[in-house]
Amino acid sequence: MAKPSNIVYMIDGLGLGGAERLMIPLLANLDREAFSPRVCVFQVRNGNPIAEDLKALGVPVDLLPIPYLRDLSALPRLWRYLRDTRADLVHTQLEFANILGNLAAKGARLPSVCTVHTIPSQEDMKTKTRLHQDVEFFCLRNFCDTVISVSEEADRFHKDVGRLSPRKTTTIYNGIDLARFTAESQRADPQAVRREFDIPAAAPLFITVAVLRELKGIQFMIQAMPAILAQQPEARYLIVGDGDHRAQLIEEVRRQGVEGRVIFAGARKDIPALMSAADVFVLPTLTEALPTVLAEAMAVRLPIVASRVGGVPEMVTDGVNGRLLEPGDPRQLAETCLELLAKPEVRAEMGGRGRSIVEQKFDVRVQAEHLHALYQRLMGSYGKR
Repeated sequence: MAKPSNIVYMIDGLGLGGAERLMIPLLANLDREAFSPRVCVFQVRNGNPIAEDLKALGVPVDLLPIPYLRDLSALPRLWRYLRDTRADLVHTQLEFANILGNLAAKGARLPSVCTVHTIPSQEDMKTKTRLHQDVEFFCLRNFCDTVISVSEEADRFHKDVGRLSPRKTTTIYNGIDLARFTAESQRADPQAVRREFDIPAAAPLFITVAVLRELKGIQFMIQAMPAILAQQPEARYLIVGDGDHRAQLIEEVRRQGVEGRVIFAGARKDIPALMSAADVFVLPTLTEALPTVLAEAMAVRLPIVASRVGGVPEMVTDGVNGRLLEPGDPRQLAETCLELLAKPEVRAEMGGRGRSIVEQKFDVRVQAEHLHALYQRLMGSYGKR
């Protein structure tokens, strides 16, 4: 039997962001007879909790500290790392890795793949951030063999803004571990979750799971809560996640006078259990390539209220498995949430259809099969197989 090929995954950090969490089900489903994965992480973010999950899968995790892009020692250290680990292919994710990882791969004459998980908001981008984006796209155009977009809308963005050649781009939807979500949600005790957060057993419960950034739009759902509470005074909004926008969101709760009705759960790993206690999943985001958290919500049969932005319409069809709204509109958010609360049978039907959609389109096993074929093709073109 041929020896497994060494795949090095480079990523900026291993906090609880979407790209980081997605590595767990993907590497759990990667064909280990064909590939031997290891992860190279550049920074410690919130303690890098995902590193322990990866190690539990038997995936080595190496910290190669790169604090900033202008670190002149970064490329020589990366070249030595790729040589010492006998890498056959490099797969990068997030900004630093997409820039430095692809440069290092080409210097080491290795094939490289990049997954771009975001559609940055061009209007709100700062000068430094835009410069970093320009550098990132320059490296992807010139040093990366294949750029994976996670939705068709993201693919169009990367070709337009990033000027990527259609010959080197492909779309592969992110997938989730359906078996895990099914098992964990079935074992979950929704009332235990409600007791933990002092939520009444019959209170309507909305939930958002996201890194707390301004562009996630959570402030708009907080602004919608007074109108919701006027008709549903026992309603609660559970916000799961952490991030640099947390303090501003807490202040928005105070301004809206909804203390005690909006609950911050912090960063959690028991997402299926938390979702199982809710009635509606809300994602009022302003920009999104493909929010995998929506697949997770569909896996536990939650109806969805989400913004019609980016790749969201590739996951949610208005009136089928959820409702799509224009972003940044608290009034419409409140009206739609109240409408769903008034129709439990509609919520159940949407949840069931969402489960069917996630089984068909967002199973991580399908994603792993696509990557398997891509890796083999690229390594063959470099004479690695």
